[in-house]
Amino acid sequence: MDAIETAIRNALEKGNAEDRAFRERVYRSAFAALDRALQANPGVTVEVAIKRRKAVQAKITEIESEFLPAVADAGAPGDAPVVEVRTGAPPAGTGQRTASPEVFADGAVGPDSDEPHSRVLPVVPDIMPSATLPGAPSIDMSASGYAGAATDVAPDRDERRVKGRRLPLTAIFLTVTLLAAIGIGLFFAAQTGVFKTQAQLDTAPPQAPPTVDDDDFTPADGDAGPAKPGAADQSRDWISVFSPADPTHVSAPSDAKAEVMKDDTGSFLRIRSGTSGSAISFDVGQGVLEKLAGKHAVFDIVARSEEGKETQLSVDCNFGELGDCGRKRYAVGQQRNEYLFDVRFPDKRPGAAGTIAINSDFDNQGKAADIYEIRVSVEP
Repeated sequence: MDAIETAIRNALEKGNAEDRAFRERVYRSAFAALDRALQANPGVTVEVAIKRRKAVQAKITEIESEFLPAVADAGAPGDAPVVEVRTGAPPAGTGQRTASPEVFADGAVGPDSDEPHSRVLPVVPDIMPSATLPGAPSIDMSASGYAGAATDVAPDRDERRVKGRRLPLTAIFLTVTLLAAIGIGLFFAAQTGVFKTQAQLDTAPPQAPPTVDDDDFTPADGDAGPAKPGAADQSRDWISVFSPADPTHVSAPSDAKAEVMKDDTGSFLRIRSGTSGSAISFDVGQGVLEKLAGKHAVFDIVARSEEGKETQLSVDCNFGELGDCGRKRYAVGQQRNEYLFDVRFPDKRPGAAGTIAINSDFDNQGKAADIYEIRVSVEP
């Protein structure tokens, strides 16, 4: 007795096997168990699946024939009774059940024959039933005892065949096309300089820094913010413009204050702009401007904010015939630092001294700034 027959007979023993309706539920349960076993093995081909279903149907037909009575043929006394087993399956997908078995005896003529004989037709479900009838015992055909399923529906495990499978031609064509497109794109990107740095792309001769003719800062939407402090080159030949030791060249409006102070960082001039936003002016002597005429100069303001109050300095210049420096703004912290700006002066003779005006608080909140030194040097 094979595993299919054992599974079905065990299920029949769990109920009334003489009940035709119960047997039919068992048969459909067997087909459902077979479907689950096939679906659990994705490597099974359609041919193998049909083969397994036909094997189960044949076994069910054999078992069902044991429960149907044989009727003696009236035309052949003494001979063994003739039993013909036929599967009456409903059309696929209709879900209709087959009618009760038909028995033709005593010379009755069946619908498919011209000779009198006896015929018994068992009810056997289709090899692909539409549903499992309720009340049938559970049948498991995926167990290890079901040797036929393990043999016929197991996926291909031969590593040589698995490795030998090839991609479809469409997939190979798409892969080659994609790789070719990527290669062409990289080639044109390299030719057009996408991967070059800005320095490599700039093949023009070096140009001198432009002269500052307009304001470097205009308080409006989209402002990039104040400039950051820098470090001055101490090896330069610096010319002093302002020093706390000589505050006589500083002018403060009536609502502004300028006071020389000293602490462990050295002497400095603490300036505080008035509520009107007026600035404190530092004179730039005519002799200094004469040294800067026609040259590129760098100015250096050494400053810090009042203790505990960071501020923003606003710087404007008026150099008479030599122009101005544009408007500058710097974020000044509590540490002493250097704030630089450069100007390219026209080659003219200055007719008078100039000024550098500093507002200690751009936000006009009365914050103070400490000015240690203002100096200038000429670019070589």
